[in-house]
Amino acid sequence: MKNLIKLTTLILLSGVLFSSATAGDKEFSGIIIYNITYENSDLDPQMLAMMPKTLKIKIKGEKVLTEISMGMGKTVTVYDAETNTGLTFMDMMGQKYAMKMTSNDFNKEIANGPEVEVITTDETMEVAGYMCKKATVKILDGDMKDSEHIVYFTDELGSGMVNKIDPMYKDINGIMLDYKMVEDGMTMKLSAISVEKKKLSDADFEIPEGYNIMSKSDFENMFGGH
Repeated sequence: MKNLIKLTTLILLSGVLFSSATAGDKEFSGIIIYNITYENSDLDPQMLAMMPKTLKIKIKGEKVLTEISMGMGKTVTVYDAETNTGLTFMDMMGQKYAMKMTSNDFNKEIANGPEVEVITTDETMEVAGYMCKKATVKILDGDMKDSEHIVYFTDELGSGMVNKIDPMYKDINGIMLDYKMVEDGMTMKLSAISVEKKKLSDADFEIPEGYNIMSKSDFENMFGGH
């Protein structure tokens, strides 16, 4: 369950990365689907088999919804960039729990992030029909010091403002379509397999009912997140 908490945090931050996506003066509205693979993982084979294989992200202006399924159930995250708050809903084996993250919770996540250096190159790669630029993100301190992460991003779907809340990728000037999320020994690599521009309604971001909503700290204490 502790690994599930880590994965939930990664999923939540993944959704945040795509908040308030704009291309010029026009807001991006649509759905991006990513394929998920795991690298350098210390998960045992049974747990790895239960991990999700795809991530769906819905974007409309300031609102983002991420949806992911795994062996034990389904997780949905709703994030509002205007208030900088989010709710993660987990339906696991018939039990429904929700973790609320406040603006302070997000600020703490950012404050605990590493110092990084971003080097953008002229190298490109096509991802989900979009020509993406390559950037190398080098970690300058912390547990992952001197490690490097490769990112492919496009400015056709949004500006670098979408990454401002993640200290590792805050200087990436576009939507990332191929990148990694890292938490302790778990590395989750996301590669977009489809990008669909479409109008979404407020109903697509409705908060589900029937969940026991608790704070991030209470949620982590309950499931042994620390």
